[in-house]
Amino acid sequence: MKHSAPKNYDPLQISLHWLMALLIIAGFILAWVFADMPLSPDKFKMINWHKWTGITVLGLFFVRFGYKLLKGTPAVDPQLPAMQRKLVIGVHHLLYLLMFSLPLVGWLMSSAKGFTVVYLGKFELPNLIQKNEVIGNWLASAHEVIAYTLLTLIVLHIAGAIKHQVIDKDATLARMLPFLNKK
Repeated sequence: MKHSAPKNYDPLQISLHWLMALLIIAGFILAWVFADMPLSPDKFKMINWHKWTGITVLGLFFVRFGYKLLKGTPAVDPQLPAMQRKLVIGVHHLLYLLMFSLPLVGWLMSSAKGFTVVYLGKFELPNLIQKNEVIGNWLASAHEVIAYTLLTLIVLHIAGAIKHQVIDKDATLARMLPFLNKK
């Protein structure tokens, strides 16, 4: 189904963007906090919250990506230089890939390390692979690399949005923050 690109993001797209952004930031904060904690019930609680956050991001990813396929997204500003347009598109594609792969690899890691994910403490999710310490350790390393790659892209994404607002003074950021529209 071919559809024309909308001019702006709609309220659902904006809500999913900001909800996922908050959850991803929360996931990073939780990981940084529990990383230095000694083994304790509090550490396990933080790890569980981190897993629940990741699984929620994974679920919202499917909603967001499916809606993106159905509804489309605004086109990149055709006034941007070609290289900059390619960079914008590439960063967005990588952000989607990492929003999918980071929680999936985390879930795989939990499975390989022998820790079933129990979403919200109520719903036992299936182990995606059998327990295997070597694979679990490899997945832990991959999870960390993906996380820091995602964090780097988020910083670039934010820097680009600020550049558009402060330097270019265009309406790019207003597409995700409609209150910035000067109409």
